[in-house]
Amino acid sequence: MATLGSRTVTIDERWGFARPLLNSGKEGIVIDLYTPQAIWGRELKHYRKAAGLTQSQLAEKIHFSESLISGVETGQLPASPEFADACDAVLNTGGALRRLLDWRKGQVFPSWFGKWADKEQVATALRAYEPILIPGLLQTPEYAREVLYRDETAVQARLERQGIFSRESPAPPLLRCVIDEAAIHRLIGSPQIMRAQLEHLTSIITPRISVQVVPLGGMRAGLEAGFIIATLEGGSEVAYFDTAVRGLVTSDQDDIATAAEKFEAIRIEALPLDMSMDLIKRTAEERWT
Repeated sequence: MATLGSRTVTIDERWGFARPLLNSGKEGIVIDLYTPQAIWGRELKHYRKAAGLTQSQLAEKIHFSESLISGVETGQLPASPEFADACDAVLNTGGALRRLLDWRKGQVFPSWFGKWADKEQVATALRAYEPILIPGLLQTPEYAREVLYRDETAVQARLERQGIFSRESPAPPLLRCVIDEAAIHRLIGSPQIMRAQLEHLTSIITPRISVQVVPLGGMRAGLEAGFIIATLEGGSEVAYFDTAVRGLVTSDQDDIATAAEKFEAIRIEALPLDMSMDLIKRTAEERWT
C-alpha cells in the first residue's frame, strides 16, 4: 500500500494493478473506490448532477438526509432499495439505480462486513462485547434464523463463521466474550429457541472460550453498541464496531486502544465465569421453560 497525493493505493492481487483508496479522514480507515458499493454511489452522483441538483436539493425531494446522500455517493454508506427507488423517481433514471443494487444478491456478507470476516478467519484471539443479542459466533442455527429474518443464505454464512473454533490451521482463536444480562432475557423467536440457545452457551465453555455476563443494573462502562477486537498473528490488531447504519472495521490504534480499555472496564463489572454460567442456567430453567 502507498500514498499518492491525497489518495492511498493498494495492489490488487487478482489483477495486478493499483486500486485507489479514498482516505476517510482518520488513520486506518480507507474506502476502496472500486467496491460495488462505491461504484453505485458514483452512479448516483452522476445522475444527480445530470439532473442539476445539489445533494441538499435531492435530499428535500426524496425525504432522505443530505448526510446519507453524501455517505452513499462516497461509498461509505449502503443504499437501501427504498432509497434507490426514491432517487430513481426524482432523477428519472428509468429504474437504473434500483437495478444496479442487484450486485448485492451475489454477496454473502455486506461489503463492510466482508473485510471483518476475513480478519476473523485468521485471528489468534477475539475479545467481544455484545449488549443486545447473543454474539453471532455463539448463536444456534434457530436463534440465528430468527435474528436474520429467516434468510437462509445469511444463516449459513453465520454458521460457517463459527468454523473458526474447529479449524486445524491456524489453531482456533481464544475467545473472551462479555454479554449483557438483557441478552439472555430478550425473547428471540420462542421460549424453546431461547432455552436451547442458553444451554448452548453453557455447553461450549472451554479453556479457550469464555462467556461472562454483566448483571442488570450494574453496568456503566458499556451501554453503547457492541464491538470485537481481533488479535492477528504477529500481534497486530483490528476492531469491528457496530453502528446504527453499518459496521465499521478499523486498524486505527487509538480506536483499538480505547476499545480495549472499554472492554476491560466492562469485563470488571461482569460476573466471574462460574457465576455467569449459573445465571445463564438459572435463566434457561426459570424463564424459558
